[in-house]
Amino acid sequence: MTAARTLAWIRVCLAVMIAGLVISGVTAFPLREELAMGSDLLHAAGVGQWAPETVAWVDRVAAALAETATQYPFLAYGTDWLAFAHLVIAVVFIGPMVDPVRNIWVIQFGVIACAGIIPLALIAGGIRGIPLGWQLLDISFGVIGVIPLLIAWRLTRRLERMPPAV
Repeated sequence: MTAARTLAWIRVCLAVMIAGLVISGVTAFPLREELAMGSDLLHAAGVGQWAPETVAWVDRVAAALAETATQYPFLAYGTDWLAFAHLVIAVVFIGPMVDPVRNIWVIQFGVIACAGIIPLALIAGGIRGIPLGWQLLDISFGVIGVIPLLIAWRLTRRLERMPPAV
């Protein structure tokens, strides 16, 4: 594989990661509306017949967000910061898109962050009473997110060993 092709694949992997972070960030802003819509969709699709625990959990979270928004709207500011953090982290990945060899540490940071999702979801999720299925869904973001990062890391190491283009 040529250096140009290797760089192109690294950029594709990082673009996937950036897109995932942006989507996660942007969708964290309207949580109340999303959960209300999700609840409506689950009921309309009849999901409660074969996964009643899932529907009950989504209904409970949707109700909590609606009540919190009415009684304590300032608490949503925390999820606004969560959304902002996703967007900021996405911007950081622009560095390795430009020069992956020089900025490999960002890719390594991303791998570490993906790994950190697992204990966070299991520990904090357990403490907060989050159902195991939901914790596993949260963990899946780290498991899926690490794939393009590991590929980018490996390709960056390969690019580093290639002779410079003349």
